[in-house]
Amino acid sequence: MRIDLTQRSAVVTGGANGIGLATARRLATSGARVAIWDRAVATGAAAVDTLTAEGLEVMFIETDVTDGVSVAAAVAETVGRFGGLDILINNAGIVRDAQLVKVRDGVVVGGMSEADFDAVVSVNLKGVYTCTQAVVPHMLARGWGRVVNASSVVASNGNFGQTNYVAAKAGVVGMTRVWARELGRRGITVNAVAPGFIATDMTAAIPPGILRNMQEHTPLARLGAPDDVANAYCFLVSEQAGFINGAVLSVDGGLVIGT
Repeated sequence: MRIDLTQRSAVVTGGANGIGLATARRLATSGARVAIWDRAVATGAAAVDTLTAEGLEVMFIETDVTDGVSVAAAVAETVGRFGGLDILINNAGIVRDAQLVKVRDGVVVGGMSEADFDAVVSVNLKGVYTCTQAVVPHMLARGWGRVVNASSVVASNGNFGQTNYVAAKAGVVGMTRVWARELGRRGITVNAVAPGFIATDMTAAIPPGILRNMQEHTPLARLGAPDDVANAYCFLVSEQAGFINGAVLSVDGGLVIGT
């Protein structure tokens, strides 16, 4: 199936590396003009250099997705360059893992800090809200739009040491379904992708034994690749996915937690 995004303009948050960069490349190779929004200036600039050298139309804007002023400026710059906005991939995310309370020898010795809870919820949940609210008016002006949000398989099943991350990703699913109801009648679909264990810089820092355990819990017996998620994003923003709205698409190799 060939996906044609010619004449479409897209934003990928957190697009400077990993899944976001793979998504920016996938959308651009399908014909879209792509704006990468990220805080990583050097990495984002390098990504644009690489993609433009491949003949793709891509730009980078330093953006803090948790800051409404920063997002509004990024929207204005993107619309000024592309003339409008059709596609938003809310991909930006961070982790700050810790147990709710850490107990050693029956004594509480630590736990998740309020700062780490707030940071993860701010980027992974509030950032999705902030970017979507700023971009949607430009979709309404065209009577067409695609919003795809990054959730996670852990949103449904929980994950040890990830109170903040799981709460945010579950919240993303809820917002996705609300917006699907609110915006569908305006020609805008809103869906989510729920990746499993994907081989990125984030997972590269995980000890080898835990990575092996992840693979053993995945029926396909491997970690996913960034392109696996990018392909799902690209499908959901295409014309072929025009009657898919409010869905959460798992991209997890058939992962079953705890088996």
